[in-house]
Amino acid sequence: MKSFFEAHIWPQRGRLYRLGYLWVRDRSLAEDMLQNVFEKSFAREDELRSHPNLMGWLVSSLKNEALMHFRQTKKLDSLEGLEALKAEESISEDTKDSVRKVMILVKELPLRQQEIFHLREVEGLSYEEITEHLDISLEQVKVNLHRARKSIRERMLNQKLTK
Repeated sequence: MKSFFEAHIWPQRGRLYRLGYLWVRDRSLAEDMLQNVFEKSFAREDELRSHPNLMGWLVSSLKNEALMHFRQTKKLDSLEGLEALKAEESISEDTKDSVRKVMILVKELPLRQQEIFHLREVEGLSYEEITEHLDISLEQVKVNLHRARKSIRERMLNQKLTK
C-alpha cells in the first residue's frame, strides 16, 4: 500500500521540477529546491492529507524556496524567464524555430503571465487547475493568458513584418 506521499506528492515531481527550473534556470538548484519541498511535505504528511489545495501548497512551498535562494544570493530579478524548450528531433526546423521564438518572447512577459502561459501551454493544465496551483481567480487566469497570447502574437507579427 502506498503512503500519502507516494500516492499524492511524489507524482507531482515532474511538474514541480519544471516550475522550479522555470524560476531558477539551474538544474541542480531546482532539484535541491524540490528536495526541500519534499522533505517539508513528508514531515507534514498528516497535515497535508486534509489540505484543500495540495498542489497549491506544493507550488507555494517551491516558490518560497526559490525566493529564499534569491534573497540569499541577492538576485531577486532572476525569477523572470523561461528556458527555450528542447524540441524533439521529429519536429521540423521551422517549427523548432517558431517554438524558440515564442519562448524567447515569453521571457519578456510579466512573471504572472509567464507562469500562467507555461502552466497552460507547456504543462497542459486546465484553467481550473491553474487557479488551484497559483491560488488566483479563474478570471485572473483568463485575463493573464489572453494578454500573454496577445502580446506574443503581436510581437511575432511585428518580427515577420520587419523581415
